[in-house]
Amino acid sequence: MGSKDVHKAAPQVVVDFLKQIMPFKELDDRTLYDIARHVRVDFFPKGSRIFTAGETEISHLYLIQKGGVKAYITDDEGEVTLKDYRGEGAYIGALPIIRGTKANLNIETVEDTFVFMLPRAVFLELIEKQPGFAQYYLKSFSEKIVNTAYSELRRHKVGRRGEEELYLFSIQVEDIVKQEPKHVAKGTTIQKAAAAMSEHRIGSILISDSTEEGEIIGIVTDRDLRTKVVAAGLDYREPVERIMSSPVVTVLSQAVCFDALMKMMSSGLHHLAVERKGKIIGVITSHDIMLLQGHSPYLLFKEIRKQQNIQGLYSLSQKIPELIRTLIKEGGKASNISRMISLLNDQILSRLLTLLEEELGPPPVPYCWILMGSEGRKEQTFKTDQDNGLLYADPRNEEEKKEAEEYFELLAEKAIHHLINCGYPPCPGNIMATNPKLRRSLSGWKENFRHLINVPEPDEVLRAQIYFDFRDGYGRTELAEELRNYLYEMTKQQQIYLLHMARECLGSRAPLSFFKNFIVEKDGEHKNKLDIKKSGLMPFVSFARVMALKFGIKETNTLARLHVLAEEGHISRELWSDASEAYEIQMYLRLIHQLEQMEAGIHPDNYIDPKTLSDLDRKMLKEAFLVIDRLHSVLKKIFPVG
Repeated sequence: MGSKDVHKAAPQVVVDFLKQIMPFKELDDRTLYDIARHVRVDFFPKGSRIFTAGETEISHLYLIQKGGVKAYITDDEGEVTLKDYRGEGAYIGALPIIRGTKANLNIETVEDTFVFMLPRAVFLELIEKQPGFAQYYLKSFSEKIVNTAYSELRRHKVGRRGEEELYLFSIQVEDIVKQEPKHVAKGTTIQKAAAAMSEHRIGSILISDSTEEGEIIGIVTDRDLRTKVVAAGLDYREPVERIMSSPVVTVLSQAVCFDALMKMMSSGLHHLAVERKGKIIGVITSHDIMLLQGHSPYLLFKEIRKQQNIQGLYSLSQKIPELIRTLIKEGGKASNISRMISLLNDQILSRLLTLLEEELGPPPVPYCWILMGSEGRKEQTFKTDQDNGLLYADPRNEEEKKEAEEYFELLAEKAIHHLINCGYPPCPGNIMATNPKLRRSLSGWKENFRHLINVPEPDEVLRAQIYFDFRDGYGRTELAEELRNYLYEMTKQQQIYLLHMARECLGSRAPLSFFKNFIVEKDGEHKNKLDIKKSGLMPFVSFARVMALKFGIKETNTLARLHVLAEEGHISRELWSDASEAYEIQMYLRLIHQLEQMEAGIHPDNYIDPKTLSDLDRKMLKEAFLVIDRLHSVLKKIFPVG
């Protein structure tokens, strides 16, 4: 345990702390002060073992006031099979107290840690008398069961490769901050700012609005000094704000490093300020994150961006599956992994089209390469088929129209050819920019949508839905934005189309029999297998799509659509949570399945044999499929489908 004498905590300090964390902050002041009278405070130095799984009797609920711990279990060979890092405001020991068991995890401090200790009896009384209290912890436990399931999936299905250890999904950003942030006041000369960076041996410096501890208004990096001062011949005596970037892009201190990495890659930044409770506590760099990893997504990202030869992109795109394997092994959720796949695929596309423009010359009119289907939703797995189109600004005259048609036909042919060589298979349904129907001017695309929506042929509804998940992939985003706004205006006016989409969505039943057995393919190549994409995932995708069109939600990602639907009150938060978890589990099983196929030299598909799944996998998959009926119930209330 901690120090020999556990101290009584000052009630007001305890109350102030409890008011900041769930579920205590939902309680009234009188109850909080009553709780605070029973609370004690203890201290554990870094490296202390607080609980030992299967041995420690839990006498108190521990609330981390300052510091952090790691929770883990080990197998018979001493290998860690579950890791969980918990910081300020997190709890330890709730599940064993409620179950009346000994500690279920090893808990060890990763830094000097102070904890508030709430007696077991007081905690159990709160569980009994405060309905919201019990609900919070039960919900929290269900999420931990899902995370444990992910751990089991990784342990059984994705073996170790090498000895490298990854921390993208477990280490928080604040844990890699190396030192207090350094800053200079605005008005300081560039030369003095550079001298301060040299003195402190740092690659960036923050700019404040005064010489005191003022508000941070900008940042200057060593790259700024090279490109904006040395290369541009700027006078070193100029004030530093001339070259600063403002506002400073921040990341929350408790975000995991993966989120920081995604922010850097999507924004093209190398430095992020780390923010805690509105105050900047340090700066992290892309190099800091790369040091955590073996196969670095950021390193590949940089290689793609600096590639000067189209053929050089072929081999770089082939590195993506191995990198994704590493992320799966680390334990990233399916949504995180598909975000990373989409971001890297977008970079391949962006670099390819940039190099093609250099080869063909500038386009006669502005254009936007649009991505549809799973690409448009940022839900790609391992090399899904291409689904793309090309949208260009309306030409001003016949001559410009002819020039645009010729240029974009050639651009599309070359781009699709190179994408195939990069490993992105062509779409069997010809949903590609080489198809003249999917390479149109803005007016042409509007006319296409107008026809689809005003004269909806039932057979065309399903095929056309792929268009409604489009997003900009490269080029002028304002063209895609104008087309999307037009699409929503059209669907508002023609509710009959949404009715057809809702009816189509309701036609996809959960792949479970009356006795809750999986409904699998009866014969053919995939006999006794389940198409997890068509039967399991698409009902969620279709539901989110039709609801997004109904309520004018511009997100294209399924999980993002579900989140906005809950935020705006169109679905309950409980349904949002359950649907999101159900979708995540299926995407994860799909990724694992495809990874196993690729490593066996088999072209990845979506057909899973339920017999190969563990009992836990099958149980979770069945529970995921049961959510489909609840989504259908919502649709039936909104759309009069008969």
